[in-house]
Amino acid sequence: MKRVIKKLLGRDGHPPVTPSCPQGERIYCIGDIHGRIDLLQQLHDKILEDSAAYTGSRKVIYLGDFIDRGEESRAVIDRLLNQPLPGFDTVYLRGNHEQTLLDFLQHAEVGQGWLTYGGTATLVSYGVRVAKIPARKEDYIALQHSLADRLPESHLDFLQNTRLSYSSGSYYFVHAGIRPGVALNKQVADDQLWIRGEFLSCRKHKEQIIVHGHSISDEPVILHNRIGIDTGAYASGKLTALVLENDTQRFIQTGSKSEEVESQ
Repeated sequence: MKRVIKKLLGRDGHPPVTPSCPQGERIYCIGDIHGRIDLLQQLHDKILEDSAAYTGSRKVIYLGDFIDRGEESRAVIDRLLNQPLPGFDTVYLRGNHEQTLLDFLQHAEVGQGWLTYGGTATLVSYGVRVAKIPARKEDYIALQHSLADRLPESHLDFLQNTRLSYSSGSYYFVHAGIRPGVALNKQVADDQLWIRGEFLSCRKHKEQIIVHGHSISDEPVILHNRIGIDTGAYASGKLTALVLENDTQRFIQTGSKSEEVESQ
């Protein structure tokens, strides 16, 4: 099944960026996992099957938000560290949820917000007991110390070494998006990790096509200037990978067949 995307002039009067990947390379880009080790394994299996006959270079890019909400955050990090896709180069981007965990390890007061949007599941996955969201500062300090004691050094290194963005061909990969009107090399971390409204509503053409997660949609969103692939896996059971090769774009998802997107 194909969906056709028409190339139209944007409000800025410039033509859209022509989709392109480096010659001889296929990119698989995976959206927000959020502790769903079961879906990650299913998608990895689909990617291995899809790429079995491909003879060029293979790369997998993860858009961040590996943790929180789902119950197996620790298992997701373990899988990425210990069982990466064989024969693939890997790029791990940082999501706002990873950033919040790192912030919590430095500033206990971050915990109240973190726990309300999924952090409790991550703490439990590392063996930190949380009966309810605490109210006292002392309780958050205790949770902070408990997580620091239980978080493997390899996991901390992994989280700290995630990247904010990655560029390849005509594509710019980032967790949340970019600030419209700001050059890609001038973007700030807060926008790349958190932005929604201004970025999602912008229809102007960018320097590159922005591939992002962070903002949930029932199906992947593909526009002339951006492609969003956060399909709410932790609740929907649908984890999405965007597959890029030459000028083609298609999707692989858990629980569905591959879909190709044709640009005109």
